Amino acid sequence: MTTHDAPPTTAPGATTVREPAAGPGQPFVRRLWRGRPEDPRWARPALLVLLAATLLLYLYGLGASGYANSFYSAAVQAGSTSWKAFFFGSLDAGNAITVDKPPAALWPMALSVRLFGLNSWAILAPEVLMGVATVAVVYAAVRRRFSPVAGLVAGTVLALTPVAALMFRFNNPDALLALLMSAACYLVVRALEDGRTKWLVWAGTAVGFAFLAKTLQAFLILPALAVVYAVCAPVPLRKRFAQLAAATLALVVSGGWWVAVVELWPASSRPYIGGSQHNSFLELTFGYNGLGRLNGEETGSVGGGGGARGGGMWGETGWDRMFDSEIGGQISWLLPTALILLAAGLVATRGARRTSVTRASFLVWGGSLLTTMVVFSYMAGIFHQYYTVALAPYLAAVTGMGAGLLWERRREGWAAVTLAASLVAAAAWGYVLLHRTPDYLPWLRWLVLVGGLVAALGLVFVGRLTRRLALATAAVGLVAALAGPAAYTLSTVRQGHTGSIVTAGPAGASMMGGRGGGPGGPGGGRTWEGMPGQGQRNQQNQQGQQNQQGGPGGQGNGFPGGGFPGGTPGQNQQNGTPQNGAQPNGNGFPGGGRTREGGMGGVGGLLNGASVPAEARKLLEQDAGDYTWAAASIGSQNAASYQLATGEAVMAIGGFNGTDPSPTLAQFKKYVEDGRIHYFIAGGGMGGGMGGGNGTASRISSWVQSTFTKVTVGSATFYDLTRKADD
Repeated sequence: MTTHDAPPTTAPGATTVREPAAGPGQPFVRRLWRGRPEDPRWARPALLVLLAATLLLYLYGLGASGYANSFYSAAVQAGSTSWKAFFFGSLDAGNAITVDKPPAALWPMALSVRLFGLNSWAILAPEVLMGVATVAVVYAAVRRRFSPVAGLVAGTVLALTPVAALMFRFNNPDALLALLMSAACYLVVRALEDGRTKWLVWAGTAVGFAFLAKTLQAFLILPALAVVYAVCAPVPLRKRFAQLAAATLALVVSGGWWVAVVELWPASSRPYIGGSQHNSFLELTFGYNGLGRLNGEETGSVGGGGGARGGGMWGETGWDRMFDSEIGGQISWLLPTALILLAAGLVATRGARRTSVTRASFLVWGGSLLTTMVVFSYMAGIFHQYYTVALAPYLAAVTGMGAGLLWERRREGWAAVTLAASLVAAAAWGYVLLHRTPDYLPWLRWLVLVGGLVAALGLVFVGRLTRRLALATAAVGLVAALAGPAAYTLSTVRQGHTGSIVTAGPAGASMMGGRGGGPGGPGGGRTWEGMPGQGQRNQQNQQGQQNQQGGPGGQGNGFPGGGFPGGTPGQNQQNGTPQNGAQPNGNGFPGGGRTREGGMGGVGGLLNGASVPAEARKLLEQDAGDYTWAAASIGSQNAASYQLATGEAVMAIGGFNGTDPSPTLAQFKKYVEDGRIHYFIAGGGMGGGMGGGNGTASRISSWVQSTFTKVTVGSATFYDLTRKADD
């Protein structure tokens, strides 16, 4: 039995496996530039150009995003000064509470900040490098089984996917997750080639570390990978299951070592596990970050989902969610094309033997695409547009593989027609997506549609064309298919992105509540700027500056600015400032966006950082070395803003939402009694009035306001925890 597909002459759609074979005596630079001897001379230079172009594209204007998501940037800052905070993923160097994710995605950024200091580039450049690495992995996977051209198509599709350009320039955990899941798929296909256990073990290790980036999302593709290997691997059945067991063990070890340490570490000497209600990482994993995301029942969340075909605050669920006005412009440009090419690839290899690696490649990458897409389409809990970056590598790989296979067989009528149909789908859907932002390059949608249709007509007869004319037709079709996502990607990199929820593309590219149509059109819904619609995009943001939103000082209910959802804003609401380009509206939304009927109204400081006046910064820095925490604030974004501005530890009471029951009122009183906290920052979070964590944050806030001296510095309000109000 052979371990890989035979050449195309004996196995339809398959190509010979190309192993690295550069001459060992050649200089390294020459081998790097030339690549594999069996490749065309232009293949390796073209790859290097693609990677260099991706690097430059993603680095362009990187500093405009400042600290990006200050929630994670604060944890990076803490990890760069405290190894304990580094290990646990603490929000502050005092190790009061962790982020609501495992810390693996924070580690590269924290090490970078240790080396280069705290700045936007030190935080975000590692994410850019992960993006370039992901493009390289996808290219390698597709080129290995198909051709260099197919690999270049796949890599280009990935690099120009708008949500990929967004998240590989941002400091959320999704960049590392996408890289590791791409590596896992690549390694499984390598294992399918020759049945060697080491590749499968490495794949399990990649998934394990992906778990330490974003918990259970890393496991979404496991069923597809396991089933494909169990069925298609070129080794006896018993050995297949033994290899899968070894890979599972590698996954458990690589992902479980950190979990075991955290669970066994005495709770009294480690930070509280943010996002959990009982200080348990396992609870966080299977609750808030696990089943809660599927059924919408996340304890401590800012809101739930709408269920099947529901209309919750995180958008409507259903089979077409990836195509609607909220998600479509982020990821779906070539999704119809990829689905057509996936079906074509499986049809073309239907007669191949069980161990066909070509067919298995479609099953691995296509199965990962379909599994992730279905889960995203129906999850009723917290769901953000940028989550869809997880689909980008799978979509790109399937597109490159399918296009490469059909191009090889273009002289067969069905292959030429299917290739043309896939291009028609790309052109037509690109037109629809561009029509949803009619004021953005209005001429482009017609160029995409007409150019795509003309090229598709040529592809129908591509088998009869001369080689030069066939290549010209394919080039026109590729340009037409990629013009829309490329335009949205260029729009994305030209702008800074800050806050907890961000989106790619021009203004209006992501609208909540709609299933189709353009702005104001049937099913289009209203723009829900900022949460969770169009992202917090500061077009004039300077490096290190935070959005002037949800400023401190709000009183009463604990919401940033003091406003309840859909209610009256409190004091010092700063939404709609010229810095974020929004119009004043007083509803408390980040970005100053409109609310739809029944939507959530006032969570500015919950999702974005606060403005930190120079006077307030100077106040917190004074004698900060005498305290474990220079200040404490309800909710992480408010705390993060002050921590990043001062470089001093600031306790986030209640974690991200202000709803985690940590610290308790008794613990907080003990910290104050021991002189470990200097100031309390008024406002921020949602725990004060929403009853999160049994009202822990609300009780702390009430006790502080009734006990200690109020200090007002500009627009910011503090309470000096070293001075009683009656002193």
